[in-house]
Amino acid sequence: MTVAVKKTISLPPELARAAEEIARAEGKTLSAVIQDALRAARSSRLKAELRSVQSYWSKKAKDKGVLTEKDLERLLGR
Repeated sequence: MTVAVKKTISLPPELARAAEEIARAEGKTLSAVIQDALRAARSSRLKAELRSVQSYWSKKAKDKGVLTEKDLERLLGR
């Protein structure tokens, strides 16, 4: 059973209205709309972090001359 933690948040009036409109249009509670938005923001942040890590290691691999799987196998001695 999931336990919810109640929090009080403040929103600018235009954002509060937009959230309420979304809730009505989607047949959801305001809480569900905010939860969805936070999940989407977290997912976006994690994807950005993953792209950053991939970019870092891709550059490192290129610097070592690893451009293909065969290059990687050669470097690893397989």
